[in-house]
Amino acid sequence: MTPTSPSQQPADRTRGWQSVMLPGAPAPKGAYSPAVRAGDLVFVSGQVPRDPSTGALVGDEIAEQTRQVMRNVERALDAAGATLDDVVSVTVYLTNVDDWETFDATYREIMRPPYPTRTAVGASLRGILVEISAVAYVGGHG
Repeated sequence: MTPTSPSQQPADRTRGWQSVMLPGAPAPKGAYSPAVRAGDLVFVSGQVPRDPSTGALVGDEIAEQTRQVMRNVERALDAAGATLDDVVSVTVYLTNVDDWETFDATYREIMRPPYPTRTAVGASLRGILVEISAVAYVGGHG
């Protein structure tokens, strides 16, 4: 029988990874962790352009929203003991794929070469322009 709710989980069950919560930020509204540390890997859930302390949407243009999203990614990485330099893969969701060029130019201001792998896809994001998830390799530091 597969447990269907946390209350049905075996009390002695342990996982090989740790959930990383963000200090000073409210808990996620959904059933997910903002970041997970699994050995030398850090997985950052999709970050959106919201101020983590107020929840307010930051910016109404792709460049400004990208900067806020990357600040949020960096904050999640920091809470897990990683940095932007440790990122090995990024997935970008854009409401308007025509924003790719502006997004890319802004991303280049923040990330430095050699760049991690990256996939960009068009998506319906319910009122925001960009969302980014990331994977980092900490290689034993942190």
